[in-house]
Amino acid sequence: MQTTAVRMYGKEDLRLETFELPEPAENEILGEVVSDSICMSSYKAAGQGSDHKRVPNDIAENPVMIGHEFSITLLKVGKAWGDKYKEGQRYVIQPALNYKGSLDAPGYSYRHIGGDATHVIIPNEVMEMDCLLPYNGEASYFGSLSEPMSCIVGAFRASYHMTPGNYEHHKGINAGGRMAILAGAGPMGLGTVDLALHGDTRPSLLVVTDIDDARLKRAAELFPVEAAKKDGIDLRFINTAGLKDPVGELKATTDGAGFDDVFAMAPVEPVVEQADQILGRDGCLNFFAGPTDPAFSAAINFYDVHYAGHHFVGTSGGNTEDMRISLTLMEEGRVNPSIMITHVGGLNAVVDTTLNLPKIPGGKKLIYTHVDMPLTAIADMPELGKTDPFMADLAKIVERHSGLWNAEAEKYLLEHAPAITVG
Repeated sequence: MQTTAVRMYGKEDLRLETFELPEPAENEILGEVVSDSICMSSYKAAGQGSDHKRVPNDIAENPVMIGHEFSITLLKVGKAWGDKYKEGQRYVIQPALNYKGSLDAPGYSYRHIGGDATHVIIPNEVMEMDCLLPYNGEASYFGSLSEPMSCIVGAFRASYHMTPGNYEHHKGINAGGRMAILAGAGPMGLGTVDLALHGDTRPSLLVVTDIDDARLKRAAELFPVEAAKKDGIDLRFINTAGLKDPVGELKATTDGAGFDDVFAMAPVEPVVEQADQILGRDGCLNFFAGPTDPAFSAAINFYDVHYAGHHFVGTSGGNTEDMRISLTLMEEGRVNPSIMITHVGGLNAVVDTTLNLPKIPGGKKLIYTHVDMPLTAIADMPELGKTDPFMADLAKIVERHSGLWNAEAEKYLLEHAPAITVG
């Protein structure tokens, strides 16, 4: 079978190509990708090429497919897996396989599987590691967002606190505690706010900071303060750019006690140092955002580590259980990852979008792999619709859903957008 996919041949060398896939082996599965969301990790991998820990050394001769946040429908299940997986059903893949200690992962390391493709071959190790997970939601793109959502779930589960005096560790954020999400109005920050407000364990005070009024305004529209109050959560959005004493004013929201849990959502030295300075006793700083600089560092107060029990955690991605939890939260309607999406496009938009991702404002960029469509900001659809009937219809659908991407919009796009073709 032919596939059309974006493959990496070297540093910043991504190519959209059509080529033949080999016949799947008895322990492999042929799948059709429907959607993929583009991650900063793909940008980092494209920039580093084979210097990236997950990318093979021989990609110039054996290029790898990129993309690892994808939803997939199974077309042909090999005999070895016929009892467990069903053709025609939708699944998602946990890319962090950890197969026999290897860092190999779909979207980084494999020639025949990645999210930015029309068709892929799922290798045996994905099934062997139980990383092919059923998804029963209405919209395909929710499956694509289960991977980034699992990163947030994993971060919450990795955070911990201790019982005073006996050092007993308690996993997770502090229930009913004081929580701050710094640089928290970006796409992953919004997902973190969503989980904090609607997950199983919730704070009583949630402070979300940023330095951009427009991002904070959007966050406040998505998560009304009054709605949080009804759930017993004191939710506050604060722009720290204009504060003379950001640390003092943030701690004042806790009556000077400091925060139990602080999530640093940007790999920026002042953000990390501010996160450290607003921790309370037994406070946990979760360094969420991965830096590109291997020498990234920031000043930490080790006096408070010793005397106030401050501690630090960081996670890179989520594991399979994190993804299962994410899928359940989405299927139950408790979290809505649509809030992360600001742009939609087709497979033809992947190369430029991936290579220029930090320069493109907004949140997650969602790709429909069988579609030919430029990367389009959802907010621009009404204006584009003045001359483009297709965009006009999409704009109306999005407007009916509070300006968010949704299952109805996905269905319309898949039915009416031009199909991808590569000569």
